[in-house]
Amino acid sequence: MSINIILIIAIVAVSLFAFKDSNLMYKLIHNPFKVSRYKEYYRLLTSGFIHADYLHLFLNMYAMYLFGGAVEAYFSYYFGALANIYFIGLFVLGVIVANIPDFLQKKDQPYYNSLGASGGVSSIVFASIILSPLTKLMLFPIPIPMPAYIFAMVYVAYSVYMDKRQSDNVNHMAHLWGGLWGVVFMVLVYPDSLKNFFTQISESF
Repeated sequence: MSINIILIIAIVAVSLFAFKDSNLMYKLIHNPFKVSRYKEYYRLLTSGFIHADYLHLFLNMYAMYLFGGAVEAYFSYYFGALANIYFIGLFVLGVIVANIPDFLQKKDQPYYNSLGASGGVSSIVFASIILSPLTKLMLFPIPIPMPAYIFAMVYVAYSVYMDKRQSDNVNHMAHLWGGLWGVVFMVLVYPDSLKNFFTQISESF
């Protein structure tokens, strides 16, 4: 069984348990105040294994399933025996990195909470875009297939716009921080990935 599927099963299992156990949800959720005051740093990671509702869980896991498989295949080719370790590092650190801005900005707000695997999933999505920028993707609700690198630009602009509007309860900037980590991670573990990214794009014209 692939490491991506194992992570998905673990996230779904913990999320389902937390749906039925509010105490578990409370213990795992990212509360910057508690992280700062009581040094509960584990919340920066455990919050990525719980979700607000079934739709939130489904959307994250569906994206992780689609993009994670592709990234796993690339990692196996490039990194061999280290592929699983790198994949776990990409996801886990993506969750943590995406939570750090909230931790720094909201640590004096006792009632602020955040949760979800979006940061880790975004890191996987953007890693896949760096590796395969010409793959055709669609950004809901725009039913127009576009190259992955165009998708990334539209997604970044959309996330910044939605963050400024503050019209929903989605932490759009966490998505961006997770995506940024996906790009940084690829450059760190496979420096040629950025050169290959631009080469693929330039050769497509």
